[in-house]
Amino acid sequence: MSAPADIRQRALAALCDNDPKQKVDAVHALWLDLPLAPLDASATLTPAAALPGRPARPRLLPPMQVPTRSPFTPEGLAALLHAITHIEFNAINLALDAAWRFPGMPAEFYRDWLRVADEEATHFGLLRDHLLSLGHAYGDFDAHDGLWTMCVKTQDDITARMALVPRTLEARGLDATPQIQAKLRKAGTPDALKAVDILDIILRDEIGHVAIGNRWYGWLCAQQGLDAIAHYRVLVRRHEAPRLRPPFNEAARRQAGFSTEELDYLLGA
Repeated sequence: MSAPADIRQRALAALCDNDPKQKVDAVHALWLDLPLAPLDASATLTPAAALPGRPARPRLLPPMQVPTRSPFTPEGLAALLHAITHIEFNAINLALDAAWRFPGMPAEFYRDWLRVADEEATHFGLLRDHLLSLGHAYGDFDAHDGLWTMCVKTQDDITARMALVPRTLEARGLDATPQIQAKLRKAGTPDALKAVDILDIILRDEIGHVAIGNRWYGWLCAQQGLDAIAHYRVLVRRHEAPRLRPPFNEAARRQAGFSTEELDYLLGA
């Protein structure tokens, strides 16, 4: 009888899965099994398929070619919800990639990212089900691949990954979510207001996810004797990360562990 696959192997298998439902089920099962599952933090793993696993639809376009979405019509609301659903699907893959790709980290690192994957899978399920209630499925609208592009750019540098995915790209969600919620409240329909409630859950959890990225970025910089703020500037230039523009959700960012110095940098440094 073969030994059970360890959590990093299972994370990679879930990442490779093309079927969203199977991916979500695999992530939830892995999180439930985590307390007793084996971990080989030293193993160098190799994907058995192209990454990430995803369905044939949605069609992926360059970001500038994806139309803007307004929640003030039923079709516009569905398109907006689909865009957020796609972000959460990508977020599952990003967390799974962090959990398998980088060997040699403390066990808590892998547990942290598998918890993030589990919560992102829950977010995806909430949004997918709401989208279905509007007569649409995930894949019905075009989307873009910006989040995964940065994942590829940082695949060989764990410090860059922590700096530029959770605490840069995903932290943008902390800033954008209240603005989206304001538009949904203005639309005022029951379907729009249900989306506001779902986004409340997502925003609460995303603060924790960004905090995990901040924590491990700080830990990695300390291990390497790097100044976290100065090195962040280097990584932004090296990997051509998008420039972040205000308004910023300063309260949420502080909850997620951004310092006053870091917020000052964002606001005009």
